[in-house]
Amino acid sequence: MIKVFKNIKGDKALWAVVALLGLFSFLPVYSASSNLVYVVGSGTPMGWLVKHAVLLLLGFGIIYGVHRIPTHFFKGLSLIAMPIVIVLLVFTLAQGTTVEGANASRWIRLPFIGIKFQASTLAAVVLMIYVARYLTKVKDKVVTFKESILPLWVPVFLTVVLILPANFSTAAIIFSMVLLLCFLGGYPIKYLIGIVGTGILFLTIFILVAKAFPDMFPNRVDTWTSRIESFWNPKDTEDVYQIEKAKIAIASGGIVGKGAGKSVQKNFLPQSSSDFIYAIIVEEYGLLGGFVLMFFYMFLLFRIVVVANGASTIFGKLLALGVGLPIIFQALINMAVAVELFPVTGQNLPLISSGGTSGWMTCLAIGIILSVSNKSIAFEKETVDMNSNNPLEVLSGQL
Repeated sequence: MIKVFKNIKGDKALWAVVALLGLFSFLPVYSASSNLVYVVGSGTPMGWLVKHAVLLLLGFGIIYGVHRIPTHFFKGLSLIAMPIVIVLLVFTLAQGTTVEGANASRWIRLPFIGIKFQASTLAAVVLMIYVARYLTKVKDKVVTFKESILPLWVPVFLTVVLILPANFSTAAIIFSMVLLLCFLGGYPIKYLIGIVGTGILFLTIFILVAKAFPDMFPNRVDTWTSRIESFWNPKDTEDVYQIEKAKIAIASGGIVGKGAGKSVQKNFLPQSSSDFIYAIIVEEYGLLGGFVLMFFYMFLLFRIVVVANGASTIFGKLLALGVGLPIIFQALINMAVAVELFPVTGQNLPLISSGGTSGWMTCLAIGIILSVSNKSIAFEKETVDMNSNNPLEVLSGQL
C-alpha cells in the first residue's frame, strides 16, 4: 500500500478533491439506499453500501492505472478504440429490449460477469480523446470543411446518431462538448455554425420519422417531448412527481439540513440514489451542504483548467479540457434538474451517485487528466534539471 502511495503522481489537489467527493458519496448513497430496500424491495442497506464501495474502489483503481500511462499513448489508443466503440454502440442499439414499457437499449450485459455496461459513457470519453487528437494534428494549419468531414465529423455523427435513439441527453451533451472542444481548439467558427445547423436539421428529421413510425423507437421521442412539456407546462406525470418531491426535499432541508440519514423524501423519490441524489444531499445537509458540494465541483473545474494550462503540448491541453469539462457539465445539469432549472435528463452526479459504468468512465477521464498533469510536472522538473546543469547558470549562481 505504501508503494502504491509513493507511485501516485500528478496534480495532488486534483487527487484530493476526487478522494473527498468519493468518500463523501458513501453518506448519501447509504442513506438513499433505504428507498431501494424498503420501497422497491431490493437488497439491504449494507449490501448497497458494499456494492458502492466495490465500484468506487474499482474506479480509483482505474484512476491509478490510467494516470501512469504516458499522455501521448492516448492518441494511438483513441484510433484503436474508436471503431470498437462504434461496434459496441451498434450492438447496444440492435439488442435493445423493452422492460415494463421502457426502452432499455442503452445497456448491454457483459458475458460471464453479468454486469450491465453502458457503451455511451465509454464512447463519450473515447470520442473526446479522438477529437483532441485530430485538432492537435491540424493545429496551425488551414482547415477546410471538406477535409475534416471524414476524419472528424463522420465519427462524431456516427457516435451521436447511435446514442440518440436511446439516450437523448447523453447524445446532446457529447455533441455540445465536441463543439466546445473544437471551438477551444481553433476549429473555424463558420464551420461549427454549419455543423450546429446540420445537427438541428437531423434531429428534426429523426423526430418526424420516429413520430411517423413509432414502432422503430418505442417511447423514446414521447419521453423527450413529455419531459420538455412537463418542464414548461407541469402536468400530473412521473417526471413532475419526481421534481415535486425533489423540491420538497430541498425546501425542507433549510440552511443546515436535517442531518445525515434523516431524509424523508428519499422514501418517495424514485431515483434518490442516482439522478436526484443532490436533492437528498440538500435535505440532509441543507443549503450549506449543497453549496459546499457545488464549490468542490467548481474547484475540480479550476484544477482541470490549471492542468490544461500547464500542459507541455497542445494535445495535453485539449485532452484535459476534452475529458474534464463534460464531468463538470454533467454535475451542473444534475443539480439544475433537482432545482427545476432544467428538464429531467437522467444524468448522474459524477463521483457521488450510485452506479457502475458512469462512475468508472468518470474515473477514466480523471485518470487521463492526472496523466496530463503528471507529464507536465515531469516536463517542469526536466527543464529545471537542464537549467541547473547549464554551466552559465551555475556560474551566475556562484557569483
